Amino acid sequence: MSHHSVKPQTEIFSKGYDPQRSEGAAIPPVFRTSTFVFRKASEGKRAFEIAYGLDAMKQGESPALIYTRVNNPNSEILEDKVTAWDGAEAAALFSSGMGAISSTCLAFLKPGDTLVFSDPVYGGTEYFFRHMLPQFQIRTIPFPAGATKEDMERLVKNDPTVKVIYLESPANPTILLSDVASAREIADTYSNDKRRILVMVDNTFMGPIFQQPLKQGADLILYSATKFFGGHSDLVAGITMGSKELIGQVKVMRTILGSNSDPDTAWLIHRSLGTLQIRMEKQQENALKLVDFLRAHPKVSKVAYPGLPEMGERQVALWKQQCTGTGSLISFFLKDGKEAEAFRLLDAVQHPKLAVSLGGIETLIEHPYTMTHSDMTLEEKHHAGITENMIRISVGLEDPDDLIEDLKQALDKV
Repeated sequence: MSHHSVKPQTEIFSKGYDPQRSEGAAIPPVFRTSTFVFRKASEGKRAFEIAYGLDAMKQGESPALIYTRVNNPNSEILEDKVTAWDGAEAAALFSSGMGAISSTCLAFLKPGDTLVFSDPVYGGTEYFFRHMLPQFQIRTIPFPAGATKEDMERLVKNDPTVKVIYLESPANPTILLSDVASAREIADTYSNDKRRILVMVDNTFMGPIFQQPLKQGADLILYSATKFFGGHSDLVAGITMGSKELIGQVKVMRTILGSNSDPDTAWLIHRSLGTLQIRMEKQQENALKLVDFLRAHPKVSKVAYPGLPEMGERQVALWKQQCTGTGSLISFFLKDGKEAEAFRLLDAVQHPKLAVSLGGIETLIEHPYTMTHSDMTLEEKHHAGITENMIRISVGLEDPDDLIEDLKQALDKV
């Protein structure tokens, strides 16, 4: 009998779906239904005990389907499959990345608790942390992305209210990596019988192909599945992954908040999984060529991209420790530029689409200062390193030579 370990790229084609349960359909059909019929009343009782967290699921137990806000075959099939690359025990699908982030945080935080987070983060996350969680008497404290263990520990050591260390790595849009392993050590050091400190990592930029934070000690990883998982800019979704125990608690919160995704979206992401790895690898290959071009251009003062020497020794060390690739997100800074120069370039490009989001098959370009991170104050932007001359680009699957020629003519107009 062979003990060959099957790679995730192979595993996702068979994991989580039995064709014989759907009339032999090779690909799961769309289960576009709101409610499901129980065979017996006892089955319905047990399903609700699990859904509302009244009792834990037993070993080998598969809960009955109830209602699409709670669970749906398309969601459950996808949740089984997407764990392949990250090696997670379980996953929860959401209607958006922010649905995943907000529902997951609220599942583990209560009034009086504190969340510390790497800064900067995605604009929606930043708004949720700085403006919404405090309304529930949940304190939030930022620390610089890429902070040392000592700097992170200083926030946790003497504060018994800290319950979550939240990292976005790489950070949006500065591409700075945060130290997951050190966050794990801090959480372990200061957790006790009365409080468990969780490490959450937004892995949208790199994962799941080029970084698996669970291997560095994260408790939960979060994704905007709109991005690389969906990969075609035609859906909005989010995913949280982790242990069965923690994801079970997340799903209870998801059920009550109603932040589950729909069957059609789950089906579309399932459609995209087969090409996820090859898309991300090709996008990375294209990005590396753009990075070489931008680094050599006289009108570009700096390029932010994982592993580059100009990111600093600590960032390079973290990249080697945590990542297996560099990804396809690039931020670059125009030399002596301000908003006007950035806008001139953005208006001149022809192939990249001037739009927010990332991870699609098409190249997207945007201005973080006035778009995705516009809600931040001037002081917050300054501390985070988000400047008027910064441009973020998500590299797609176009011919890289065409993208380079286009950027060249646009830079000539700056």
